[in-house]
Order: sequence, then structure tokens, then C-alpha cells
Amino acid sequence: MVYVKWVFWGLFWLLVVAFFHYTLPQHDIVRITDTYEKRVDPGDNAIFWSNADTGEDPTTPSRDVFFIQTFQTNDQPMIYRNEDTGWGWPPYFKFDTANLQAEASDMISKKNEANAQWVVLTHYGWRNEFLSIYPNAVGVNAAEGPDQRIIPWFNIIFLTVLAAFAWGIWVRWKRFRATRIQPKIDEWTDGWE
Repeated sequence: MVYVKWVFWGLFWLLVVAFFHYTLPQHDIVRITDTYEKRVDPGDNAIFWSNADTGEDPTTPSRDVFFIQTFQTNDQPMIYRNEDTGWGWPPYFKFDTANLQAEASDMISKKNEANAQWVVLTHYGWRNEFLSIYPNAVGVNAAEGPDQRIIPWFNIIFLTVLAAFAWGIWVRWKRFRATRIQPKIDEWTDGWE
């Protein structure tokens, strides 16, 4: 029975970590090589795409999606989608897809250029080639260079506040249980021995 408890809590925390890793913003240092638009029919992986009702007809299964092709500092390719999130989840309230695509197109550079343009591309989500999942770009800014170090201040503050909130609830629950529930249980089970 102890194993079931550990497996349950292990899976629970694995899902919590996966949820936050997918949802919270991440920053990549990349070199943009191309931007394009493609007609997409989300299928089995539709949960990883933004809602179709963000600026489009929800009855049409296919829609146009912007993509940003990049190379990371280790010369590995990375493709990002560029879709509005609208008012849905995750709450980035992104409505400037066309503007972001124009900014990304303006920062295109080639590998052999003397002054290759490196950018900080902010995104959420995962890249999975097998399932055709792309992270969604939410911002692009010029980087100082390929060695720029980015400290994720928002993630640190958000997770610290969330942990403090969870700890506060847990402490109050323990106090409530010790002062209200446990005395009643002890009172009911007094004569059971």
C-alpha cells in the first residue's frame, strides 16, 4: 500500500512539473534563418495548438500558422510556431502574431555572416518532432551574443510565490487538523481499546 501512495504522489508531482515546464516562459538564444506561413490541420496533437477561435473561424478545421526557423548556439535547428493565444490558456494574452513575425523576419541572418544576429526568443511549450509539436514564440529581442546568460526572473518569482502559498495552505491544514479534527477522532475512538 505504501508503494501505491509513492507512485500516486510521484505521478502527481511529475504532472505538476510538466505542466509548469510547458506553460511558463522559456528563453532561447537562437539565430533566425527563415520565417514562413503554413496551412495547418491540427489533428491528434490539437491540444498543443492555440485555440482556433483566436481571430479565426472556429468551424474551419485548418488555419494559417506562422513559423520561425532558427538555429541554436549548438547548430541544432529549432522551429517555433507563432500563434495568438488570445484570452485562453496559457494566459499570455498574445494578439500580436503578425507584428512578432515581422520582427523575426527583420532579424534573419546567415551562418557565415561576419556579424550574425543572435536573438533571445521567448516561448512556451515543447518541441517534439515525432508528434509535430512546436513551442509557441511570444517575444523576440536582439541578444548581446550567443553567450548571453538569461536569468528567468519571472519564473523564479512566480514559483517562489506559488510555493509560499502552497506551504501556507499546508501549515493551516495541519493546524486545523490538529486542533479540530484530531480531537474529535480521539473523542470518538476513546473507548475502542
